[in-house]
Amino acid sequence: MKTFLIKRWVDNETFEKILTFSRFVSRDSQGSYFAFDPQRAKKNGVKAREILELLKSLGVEITEDLEEEIRRGSLPDKDVEIFVKGGTLYVKSYIYLYEKFPELKEFLKYDKLQKIFYTKPYNYVKLVKILEEKGSIYADSLSHLNERKFTYTLKGELRDYQKEALEKWEANNFMGVIALPTGAGKTVVGVAAIARLGVPSLIVAFTKEQVLQWRDTILKFTTANPSDIGLFYSEEKRIRPITITTYQTAFRYVKELSASFGLLIIDEAHHLPAERFRTIAEGLVAPYRMALSATPIREDGLHVELFSLMGGLVYSKSFSELAAKGYLASYQVIQVPVSLTPEEQQKVKNLLNLYKKLSNGKQVKELVELAKKGDENAINALKALNEARKIVNLSAAKVKKVKELVELNKGKKIIVFTQFVEQADEIAKEVGGFLLTGKMGKSERERVLRVFKSAPSGVLVVTTVGDEGIDIPDAEVGILVGGTSSRRQFAQRLGRLLRPKEGKQAIMYEVIAKGTPEEYQAKKRKSMGIDDLALL
Repeated sequence: MKTFLIKRWVDNETFEKILTFSRFVSRDSQGSYFAFDPQRAKKNGVKAREILELLKSLGVEITEDLEEEIRRGSLPDKDVEIFVKGGTLYVKSYIYLYEKFPELKEFLKYDKLQKIFYTKPYNYVKLVKILEEKGSIYADSLSHLNERKFTYTLKGELRDYQKEALEKWEANNFMGVIALPTGAGKTVVGVAAIARLGVPSLIVAFTKEQVLQWRDTILKFTTANPSDIGLFYSEEKRIRPITITTYQTAFRYVKELSASFGLLIIDEAHHLPAERFRTIAEGLVAPYRMALSATPIREDGLHVELFSLMGGLVYSKSFSELAAKGYLASYQVIQVPVSLTPEEQQKVKNLLNLYKKLSNGKQVKELVELAKKGDENAINALKALNEARKIVNLSAAKVKKVKELVELNKGKKIIVFTQFVEQADEIAKEVGGFLLTGKMGKSERERVLRVFKSAPSGVLVVTTVGDEGIDIPDAEVGILVGGTSSRRQFAQRLGRLLRPKEGKQAIMYEVIAKGTPEEYQAKKRKSMGIDDLALL
């Protein structure tokens, strides 16, 4: 053991400190001799830095050999090391971590075999905050994610509500959910956040079309170069200062993406709480987070998880507020009733009675869970309900009414929304419109959208593939073939029509079968008000 000499007299408190990392050897006319004891140092949790600082303050001559022995034989200067490996956040501790930070037990687990702590990467911010609040010294291999790496200038001026949204997000430690209606420029807010922070950024969009829209918006509103933007999906997987991917790709490659980004932007964020997609937010370190959605509130209550993963709801504006200021087109929703044939009415009645009998008072959500477990009554109840809905939605009276409404609005740009591919195909043929469904290839969908956008008027018939991601600014009439039971879906579809234009008055026709459940759903929506549908 290396010895050192303390020439001056020390008080009892200092003497006890010295004994936490050394043994008293002897004393002579020169002073007191001690031998450094690495076992004592480690047992008492004394760090090399603390030992060297104390000895220097006592005037001890510290040779290179002694310093090397102290650094090798005592605890490192840091309490913990933080790093990510294989999509997991690890904490290597040199102290009794749970004793000093008992609150870490909530999310930090211990692997006895590897003698290391671990957690999901999204807990990084929470972990660092706890360590810093108690003055812990730690080595952080992820700290570079917080540092500015590039400087892009934002072109143009943000609208007043976009500025407010960004300010609220910044005030919440650059985290949170921003809820703005479709057409209000949520993407521009996200682009502004990227320029504001200048850290490696990952954008997660729901469709490939939205990936390209994000790229184009970034290039339009910032000084970023095309080479600064990487598209990470399909065969192309390039990580750049700004990387854009899809939900499906991010889910599959979350381990590879885990420790590469300081800012995570989730577009159409109401999808994030889905079981597989939430792993994207959980699996990335990303100390800064922004979630964007026109309809963040989910009817299944899972928006609570969205808020937890992304930092809470920090800002929202309603349809009517933005329409009143001219940022969105003014609009009206007109419910158009049609009658089922006597034969259709009887079929629906029989199916609903069967559903009522088999469901035995259970909610649809409960039946879905039971059906997953193989419950035959639940399976057959859901089949009966779906068959009744299909008869209602595919009624010939609805197709006839759509033709009338298209003729009434001739010369305008019209979008017809339906749930069923076969009905979409029929309507497109009847009205001579364009067809857009999920069964079409990407290149064909892009061609249809390109032609329809360039046309001065016409009809586009879409299935659920048109609920999100399509951008047709001059569309002014929508026809919803049947009341949707999803409030979120209704708000998304209405939002397709609200891009502002001088003198524009958007109209959404809702074709509803009288005397059916969709009539009740439509009345319930109308009583709530459209703003409530989107933001609650």
